[in-house]
Amino acid sequence: MASKYLRIFFRAAFLPAYACWAVAAPTCATAAELFMPDDKLLADYYFNAMELPPGMELEKRLDADLNADGLTDIAFIARNDESRVLGVLFGFMEEMDMGHSPAGKTALAVDALGPVSLSAPKGVLVVEDLTGGTTAISSIYRYRYDAKSKRMRLIGDDVKLYSRTNAHGWQEISTNRLTGLQIRRSADLDDAGDYVEKPETRGKVPTTPLYIEDAPAPETTLGWDQ
Repeated sequence: MASKYLRIFFRAAFLPAYACWAVAAPTCATAAELFMPDDKLLADYYFNAMELPPGMELEKRLDADLNADGLTDIAFIARNDESRVLGVLFGFMEEMDMGHSPAGKTALAVDALGPVSLSAPKGVLVVEDLTGGTTAISSIYRYRYDAKSKRMRLIGDDVKLYSRTNAHGWQEISTNRLTGLQIRRSADLDDAGDYVEKPETRGKVPTTPLYIEDAPAPETTLGWDQ
């Protein structure tokens, strides 16, 4: 329903601009510029279309081609006092239609300790986040477009729990969601205040596709949500 609504909205809003683009007039905007919403439209319109909680504000935005169709897509993080969301919108351009359609979202921890990073090297959406308090969790999640399902698939994640005040040991888990390989590293804090690393362990996790909506929270991977 939201996707259909978006298409109706953009047909009305951008049809004159599309006509300009179709005849390739030299004074017209580029094709990408014709349908890229600014931050205000993104927050005012798309947040509602993606059924985000009320009162969300834009925290971070990345414009990049995530599905290799030559059009600019949008990855963003929105937040309010109670929730924080990573969302993706895929750009589309048809004969009489253009705009962006919802392509998935997932909840993030609210207690961010610094600016989140969004990047897209070679079309892979990389989300780097730091959350928590004196005990913090750093995380890196990688999503890649899956042509078969037409969704953003989680292909790997690295999570680490540690003390920002050196009050306890640390543990980190790196998971390749395509091969199922999971590597665990950890260290304890000894009486002298030094970290003593434990032997690295390797295991396997299921390779059933996990899409952006299914991405496990760092706390889940670390076993801290039990």
